[in-house]
Amino acid sequence: MAKLIALYKKPEDQIAFDKHYNEVHVPITEKIPGLREMKVTKFSVTPMGKEAPYYLMCEMIYDSQEDLKNGLRSAEGKASGKDLMSFAGDLVTLMIGDDD
Repeated sequence: MAKLIALYKKPEDQIAFDKHYNEVHVPITEKIPGLREMKVTKFSVTPMGKEAPYYLMCEMIYDSQEDLKNGLRSAEGKASGKDLMSFAGDLVTLMIGDDD
């Protein structure tokens, strides 16, 4: 399994961020060819009780690196990337990984 992981810093306006993320970005992203599953985690605190350094994480799971790359190159993948940069370009860190 290959994953594209998006880590988001805490937005200034969490309500506006959540609204756009859930009502616009997720539906666009769910249309990416080859996307098997999307897991979204919203963080609260660290085990030490401190504010978490990230606000939200999204794991986008594909069967293979090839499926992931093809999905990102697709029209739907490009639309997702364009939308991401429009509302969270300064908040997001993207990483690609594999499950062992």
